[in-house]
Amino acid sequence: MDIFEGIILNFTDALLSIDRVFVEDIIREQKKELSPIQIAENIISPSLEKIGSDWESGKLSLSQVYMSGKICEELVNSLFLLEGITSKIHPKAAIVTLEDYHLLGKRIVLSMLRAGGYTPIDFGQMSVDNLVRKVQKEEIQILFISVLMLPSALKVEKVKSQLEQLNHKGKIIVGGAPFRFDLELWKNVGADAMGKTASDAICIMEDIIGGGK
Repeated sequence: MDIFEGIILNFTDALLSIDRVFVEDIIREQKKELSPIQIAENIISPSLEKIGSDWESGKLSLSQVYMSGKICEELVNSLFLLEGITSKIHPKAAIVTLEDYHLLGKRIVLSMLRAGGYTPIDFGQMSVDNLVRKVQKEEIQILFISVLMLPSALKVEKVKSQLEQLNHKGKIIVGGAPFRFDLELWKNVGADAMGKTASDAICIMEDIIGGGK
């Protein structure tokens, strides 16, 4: 049994019950042993992925997904209080949630990148067409795309295709549950790299800057 399985179950139940006190108690207890990124990757993200999956299968309402995400976003903001971080010089980068209305995965990756000294622009949530226009206008060289649902993951291919038609030479890095379930999916949609966890984002960024990709 996964050592986090019971914690995830309790945390998920607390989220669906909108029990903020219990949610905060669980996180407070885990902070005694785990770092913020470990909590985000091993407890918060898996819990929200389960909630998202249950919503897809019709077990939960959209309002439950929304409230769970809202509570977790507040948690992540409090976990990653970033002060005194020295910014690194790097190619112009951005991060976006493609199509999905679930932004927490992006928030965790963004916090991780900022903790590593990188300062990507936060594009929030965007559609394919709006994202392509924004990337072209801002001359983005490295684009991180976060998704929760498979339909959104498949739309990365459209982003890639439209950018290529505009002769855009930037890199696309993807992450999220669909890419972890199918380890070849990122290649199939034309991405340049895939991160399994939020902490992978820094390694991928450094690899690209160093000419490894």
